[in-house]
Amino acid sequence: MGERIRVMVETGKKKRVVASAFDWPGWDRSTKLGDDPVGVLERYRPRFAKVAALAGYGEAFDRLGALEVVEEVDGIGMTDYYGVSGRTASAELEPLAEAEFERKLALLQASWTTFDDMAARVSDELRKGPRGGGWEKDKIIRHVNGAEIDEFARKVGVRVPLETRDDPAALRAYRAAFADGIRDHYERGEPAGRWALQFLIRRCAWHMLDHAWELEDRDLTEPPLRSSHGS
Repeated sequence: MGERIRVMVETGKKKRVVASAFDWPGWDRSTKLGDDPVGVLERYRPRFAKVAALAGYGEAFDRLGALEVVEEVDGIGMTDYYGVSGRTASAELEPLAEAEFERKLALLQASWTTFDDMAARVSDELRKGPRGGGWEKDKIIRHVNGAEIDEFARKVGVRVPLETRDDPAALRAYRAAFADGIRDHYERGEPAGRWALQFLIRRCAWHMLDHAWELEDRDLTEPPLRSSHGS
């Protein structure tokens, strides 16, 4: 048996519950209240394993053991309505060794690559949701990159025009600056504004992967998979 994977569970008041493997940024999943959030998280282990491998930590990830809930907290409004982890795990407030910081940052960078590769691979037209809804691919791409530029990166002092999301070269330069900003805050021991730095990394990686897996599930060139976006 490998080392157990620590999990935080956030329970909303009305609709949803989120399980977060907070030591592995991006591996957060939500489901309806009454369902098994840890079971849902476990189903995404093979998908997240690809991200870990891309970051250079595939072997370490493959050696890990079972998921273990170590913290349970109340969710926030966005937990209920969007399936978003809005709470910082207690462990994310603790000092982080440099090697662990670099691992988490590498996972964020791998989530960028995963999203970009998925967006380039899937069909331009996407499979509709159960009620005929869902954003088109271009809108998803602009939303994901725009949210990071306009909200997340600003927390470490990186400010670029929103139009950066529409220029591949500028987007690459922005991401390099964002990574440098995160590293600078780590070296100075500073949080990301009102967020813990580790929570910022996890939230950014989750957003990229949540939509990357949505694109994969809605790809018309492949048979439909179990819906992953928000569940």
